[in-house]
Order: sequence, then C-alpha cells, then structure tokens
Amino acid sequence: MSLRSVCVFCGASTGRDPVYREAAERLGEEIARRGMTLVYGGGAVGLMGIVADATLRAGGEVIGIIPQSLRDAEIGHPGLTRLEVVDGMHARKARMAELSDAFIALPGGLGTLEELFEVWTWGQLGYHAKPLGLFEVMGFYGKLGAFLDHLMNEGFVRPPHREMLQLSDSASGLLDLLDAWRPTVVPKWEDREPR
Repeated sequence: MSLRSVCVFCGASTGRDPVYREAAERLGEEIARRGMTLVYGGGAVGLMGIVADATLRAGGEVIGIIPQSLRDAEIGHPGLTRLEVVDGMHARKARMAELSDAFIALPGGLGTLEELFEVWTWGQLGYHAKPLGLFEVMGFYGKLGAFLDHLMNEGFVRPPHREMLQLSDSASGLLDLLDAWRPTVVPKWEDREPR
C-alpha cells in the first residue's frame, strides 16, 4: 500500500510549548515531501493552521473539511487547495475518513482524542482497514499509551486492535510505519458466547 492521503487530527490551539508547533510543521513538510495530500478539519487556527500552512509552503495539496457553523465563526482557512463545507461534525469526520488512506493524531485536546477514538473504533469494527498513528511529541501520548495497554491487559481491548495504533516521535518514521502497516482481521466479538 502506498499512502496517497493522510488525515491529521490536532489541536485548534498551539499548546504551551513551541515544540508542538515545530512538530506540526515537520509533519506538514514531510507530507508534502512525499507527494501526499493532507486532509484535515479546515481550520486556520492552532496546530490545524500550522500543519496546513507547512504543507502548502512545501508545495503540498491540502483539503480541509469544515462545518458551516465553524466557517461562519471565521476560523476556516482561506488558502487551501480545497475547502469543503459540510453540515456538521458527523459529516466532517465521515468525509475526512472517506478522503484519507491513514490517520495521524498530533497533540490536541478533546476533539483530537474524540476523532482518533472514533476512527479507531470504525477500524476495530471493520468499517475500514486504514492505519492510525500518534505523533509522539515530548511524551505527550505516553500516559495514554499506558492506559491503552491497561485496557488490553484487563481484557477490554484485543491485542490486534491495540496494535492498530502506531506511534513514533518522527514525522518520517510515523509515515513509514503507517505505509508498512497491514491490517489483521480479528472479529471484535470472537470470545462472545454462542446464542
């Protein structure tokens, strides 16, 4: 599989440390360097705007998907290759997933986590077979990784589903992992008692 497009979930703020901004810039530049299309939430603010601007500056294509309500709040990015306006958040996530071959979460807040976990759940349920990754920046996702391991160890997440989520502290390394990833088909309910 050769990735042609990647969806990036990330914060609408930049965080407190400049290292988050730098990571978003590195990821955008690497996406463009590989000739891939960035798909993201269409915002001009926070890490969203930074990853989009970095991709565009490096000559890459950027497709933004934004709900009308957020565009009306004037946070839509005006300089994208294409900005699609949709009816709401559910339509936004579905369209981003449709256009993307893989998913990456940069640091972010509740929305970033919600988007990541929803698309991960879709993969677990077999709605798609696309790789997911966390861009690890200064240990940002370390505690989340430990908690996910805890869920697996307690029997709430199957090991192949846990392994769907790749992690790297390097933009190029993470994209390499996602490009090399191959899905393992494991039924979610394999241990269910027959009726």
